[in-house]
Amino acid sequence: MIVSASYRSDIPAFYGDWFMRRLTEGSCQVTNPYGSKPYTVVLTPEAVDGFVFWTRNLRPFEPHLSRISADHPFMVQYTITGYPRALEPGVIATDQAIADLQRLAVEFGPRCGVWRYDPVVISDLTPPQWHYNNFARIAAALEGSVDEVIISFAHLYAKTERNLKIAARGNGFAWRDPDTAEKQALSAALAKIASQHGITAALCSQESFRGEGVAAAQCIDAARLGDIAGRPITARVRGNRPDCLCHESRDIGAYDTCPQGCAYCYAVRNQAYAKRSLAQHDPNQPLLG
Repeated sequence: MIVSASYRSDIPAFYGDWFMRRLTEGSCQVTNPYGSKPYTVVLTPEAVDGFVFWTRNLRPFEPHLSRISADHPFMVQYTITGYPRALEPGVIATDQAIADLQRLAVEFGPRCGVWRYDPVVISDLTPPQWHYNNFARIAAALEGSVDEVIISFAHLYAKTERNLKIAARGNGFAWRDPDTAEKQALSAALAKIASQHGITAALCSQESFRGEGVAAAQCIDAARLGDIAGRPITARVRGNRPDCLCHESRDIGAYDTCPQGCAYCYAVRNQAYAKRSLAQHDPNQPLLG
């Protein structure tokens, strides 16, 4: 079993102590997002084939990585977008995040980290040319430290659109959802830039937006985990939405628990609610939230 930790929250940034206690205990509980009772996920070395960590700030979690790697292969999906504060009020500085991924590659190898430029948001603050320049700067810095960048365009769920509109009103900018042809051109342009730095670009769960030179992403990647482990890891493809090619996994996070306040986030209804969730969090409890 592959364990995802977590696309619903940022466990490495905010809940590392909880995770390590759950690893010591050998299990955790997960709140069913559809209202059913919590269920248990076993976290013993015998039960877990590997971990996929998702984060925007790996630094608080770095002291734990050696212990984790002693029993489990792991990979890190690290989002680095470098957006203005109007879109990402609580995210660490881009250069700090880049340095984190560089250190990860030195200690655990370049297959361990995957850069996410996700989602691509088109606005007055971040027009297409801004993305080309910003993406190129990050790609150049990460050359040799990663071999893949996963991109996507914002999924406009109801709460995503609501929060983007609130951020736009409060910060005086406008945003738009590009049409399919523009998204294809944007993804192709980013893929071309990435390739100049030895990085493959892949698009997450949005097949119709894939431009020339863009692969289909597999964020939960059993083959990559197997490369890291030095042994085959097998899992069936079982995506959690249309066009998703991820291998089967169990996610142990919880919605409405990441307080970084990204305006486009699909996992948090608002930053204030998530901050309260973090303040009330008990790292000794089996449930994250």
